[in-house]
Order: sequence, then C-alpha cells, then structure tokens
Amino acid sequence: MPRFFNPPTVWKPFSAFSMGVVQGDGRIVHLKGQVPLDLKGDVVGPGDMHAQVRKTLENIRDTLAHVGGEIRDVISLTHYVTDIRGFMGTREVRESFFKPPYPVTTTIQVSAFFHRDIMIEITGIAEVPRERFKEPA
Repeated sequence: MPRFFNPPTVWKPFSAFSMGVVQGDGRIVHLKGQVPLDLKGDVVGPGDMHAQVRKTLENIRDTLAHVGGEIRDVISLTHYVTDIRGFMGTREVRESFFKPPYPVTTTIQVSAFFHRDIMIEITGIAEVPRERFKEPA
C-alpha cells in the first residue's frame, strides 16, 4: 500500500493533498486525463467549476472501478484548469471524494481545452491492491 507523508521541513498542506507518496506492492494504474463529459460525450456543467470538478472526479472513480480500484487508491493527481481561482473554490467537492491521507496534487492553469465549455482536466496515478485488482476487459 502507498505511504503518504508530509515532512515537517516543508510547508503544511492547506487543502486536500499530501506532499509525497511512497509506492508499495500493488498494481499501478495510470489514468488518462478525464474531463467533465457524460456517457453521451456532452459537457457537464458549462460555466460551473464545481459541477465540472465533480463529474471529472466521478469519471476517474468509475475508470478505477473498472479494474477493481477505488478513489482512495489514487496517489497522484494533476489538475489542468482554465480558471485557477475558480478551481481553488472547489475544495469541498474534492474533499467529498478524498479523505486523508490525500493524494499528491499539482494544479496548472491552461488557456483552453478541445471544447470551449470544458474548464478542467484531471489525470492521475493510482495503486490498486493486488487482491482487488481485476484485469481490464
């Protein structure tokens, strides 16, 4: 299992993230960048950062479930956002998905995505314990 840590010699996390993670013996799953699209490919929540973060994290959760993973298996996330201030206001949405120890995170502001209504893309890495891992169909 991964071991998350926050060294006392580095600034204390102010939100839902950890500073570092040491990987264990599970199966490493690299997650494609997810965006707020529904099953039909339509953008969820145009202009609503909270709705877009929620849908994007649901897509990550559901992708992991396909191989026996759970959202708590995520060890690292990279957020690409068009409005970093708007994203910083979504703490409660992110905390509804993640509990301590939080994954390590990086957030980068970008100018645009492939669809003008998309405000966020999140990619990540998870470690699914071998006893839960299911080979993808």
